Amino acid sequence: MAPDPFKNLMVRRKAGEAVYSEGDLGAEMYVIQVGEVRLFRMRDGVKQELAVMEKGDFFGELSVLEGLPRTTGAEAVKDVELIEINSATFDRMIRANIEIAVRMLRKLSNRLQEANRKLESVTSSAPADRPVASEAVDIDAPVEAPPPQPALPAAAAPGANGDIAVPAGAHGLLILDGGKRCFPIITPQAVIGRYDPVTGTRPEIDLTQVDINRSVSRRHARVFLQDGSCFLTEEVGALNGTLVNGRRLVPGKPHALATGDRIALGMVALVFKAAGEKPKA
Repeated sequence: MAPDPFKNLMVRRKAGEAVYSEGDLGAEMYVIQVGEVRLFRMRDGVKQELAVMEKGDFFGELSVLEGLPRTTGAEAVKDVELIEINSATFDRMIRANIEIAVRMLRKLSNRLQEANRKLESVTSSAPADRPVASEAVDIDAPVEAPPPQPALPAAAAPGANGDIAVPAGAHGLLILDGGKRCFPIITPQAVIGRYDPVTGTRPEIDLTQVDINRSVSRRHARVFLQDGSCFLTEEVGALNGTLVNGRRLVPGKPHALATGDRIALGMVALVFKAAGEKPKA
């Protein structure tokens, strides 16, 4: 087994212990290996929670990228193990774990989009003859509460896998093994993953509630329609892999799906059903 390249960079914090405080100077960022970390700000003596980070998440990157003081506080929710990365090891970390690079780009992109949205909101609501106040836009503020997941169509009510019909208008259906939950494939392209509290984004097929072990990456795979058939491809950087009928997918390489295919994303097992397939009598 290859040695862990980050073994000497590991730091630990007990539950409730601070990782750093708002306003601190620092030159390190952190990647969570075990446990959870809460990001917060103090407002009038009250701790305002911004996000709870978990395994695979990173935080504190502005101190590495820009050398800026900490804009939030960070504390361990549970006992945590963290990889502490300074500018000298940043490049090596990116090369060793591509998911960190991909997630960082997505996070920064989402923060930029959120800043633009807030600026547009401010400018559109201001009277034309009154200048817009020059208050800074807080791009690190928590985004709005995630939208509720749509209710399952009646035709996709839980039951035995073979008795579940694909809802009208859907391209296919992903059924949690055993028929307890169903996930219609509504759009021509749909990301499969979990809700990301950092960016406020939710994938089209959200496995958050069924992935109790958090084994599915935030952007784990993508299912898309091509020539009337559904294809599955694993996203670059997915941590725990994707299997179809026991065979692991190559990241970025599409795999054609057929009714009855058994899909494993991390520890979540799903069965695919194509549109037009009739339920068993």
